[in-house]
Amino acid sequence: MATIPVTPRSARADRSRQPPLGEVLHRALVTSVALAIAGLILFVAVRGFSYYTLGIEQRPLSPLHAEFRSSGTVGLKLGILSVSMLGILFLYPIRKHFGWLKRIGRTRRWLNVHVVFGITTPLVVTFHSAFRWYGVAGLAYWTMIAVALSGFTGRYLYAKMPRSLNSVALTMAELEAQAAALAAELAQNSLFQAEDLAPLLTVPSAEEIRSMNLGRTLWNMLWMDLVRPFQVGRLRRRVLAGAAQIRTLGGLVASRNATLESIVSLARRQSRLRAAMAFLDRTERIFRLWHVVHRPFSISFVALILVHIGVALSVGVLHAH
Repeated sequence: MATIPVTPRSARADRSRQPPLGEVLHRALVTSVALAIAGLILFVAVRGFSYYTLGIEQRPLSPLHAEFRSSGTVGLKLGILSVSMLGILFLYPIRKHFGWLKRIGRTRRWLNVHVVFGITTPLVVTFHSAFRWYGVAGLAYWTMIAVALSGFTGRYLYAKMPRSLNSVALTMAELEAQAAALAAELAQNSLFQAEDLAPLLTVPSAEEIRSMNLGRTLWNMLWMDLVRPFQVGRLRRRVLAGAAQIRTLGGLVASRNATLESIVSLARRQSRLRAAMAFLDRTERIFRLWHVVHRPFSISFVALILVHIGVALSVGVLHAH
């Protein structure tokens, strides 16, 4: 079993990477909003469960019909909330076209909010629709789902293009400099040999990547992300023993050993960086193609939502008279 040296400099480096107060507050706010919306969805799901599980023909006979139908007291409020959330959701793409919005906050933080609302808004809309998808509203709903799924893909690709703290894409020269610095630090560790780190740091060659089609490229990138935690776990198991392996679930979660975790963190960062560098050109190309596909879906969704709201308001006015 490898011995673990004491490296105070690494511990200080870890502490220096602690997020600033602004980042902590941002994460707390985003998490609180996500939890609040999740709580609301859970409450509506439990409260209206007996209604949502009824057949379409049986629902008008339910005492909950006046509350949970799309135009009911609860359904209508969920609809208004959905429109408000959609407004917040589209602030991120709108921000790119207004200088005064660009100066507010960091792009990455705006993107975090965009992602949270991109996940939660379809859930709120689903309960607003009372799980009935037909006509213009149904077309708008499935377009929204397509936009959301496309958004997940875009967010994943965006994360694969390393950026500075100001969200400016790094050049290959800057990435190579970072990789060299990490490699130099890893070379000084006395826990692992190069062959121990090889499975974690190995990436496909440039020729192999050039021969991949779009689907295979995305799959290889995703597969490397999926197996990385298990490769890191294997490194931890080479050092830890007995109870320590049990506490870390076989190396899948962090140990209490600061030195080991410092080296593991370096190796994990180097693995992600090498993968990002290897796939950078293909990632940028796919991301540009994604923009071409995602934008018209989003515009179509907005148009359908406006039509749906217009129809709902006109029907409401007619009923009022």
